Amino acid sequence: MEIKTPQDTLTIDPIAMNIVNRVAAGAQLNGTLQFEGGLLVQGEISGDITVNGRLIIWAGGVVRGRIKVMGDFYLFGQLGAVAASAEDTILKCVGMAYVANTGVATGTLLASKLTLYDGADLQGPFRTLKPADNVPILRQVRAGPVTAAVRPGRSRQVP
Repeated sequence: MEIKTPQDTLTIDPIAMNIVNRVAAGAQLNGTLQFEGGLLVQGEISGDITVNGRLIIWAGGVVRGRIKVMGDFYLFGQLGAVAASAEDTILKCVGMAYVANTGVATGTLLASKLTLYDGADLQGPFRTLKPADNVPILRQVRAGPVTAAVRPGRSRQVP
């Protein structure tokens, strides 16, 4: 008797997913990097990286450093260096993280939700983000009295 299970399919549509940035195979970027819209990595990037959209690390692509993803994360390649510790690469994803059967994560992965496909290699730690972890801090405001108008020409302090 043969047991057949449905095969999971992960569809990547760059136009629908707003993938407007690409690091091509063979390219290397390093430093403080910020991408508006989604990013497809086929080469190598490292440093302090912010992606204001989805991040896709394609097979053969490598991402290292401190990474913040403001959308979903798709791993087909390598997150973190092969011989490095899990603390050397930390990726924080406010959306869903998908690790495909070709994906290898040696770094720390923080995400709201995680989907591992059969054969995925999650070597580093994973932690689920709580809703409070995803609340952005806009700016610090000093508390002080607020002035409210009572009648034209007069005002008073509101405690």
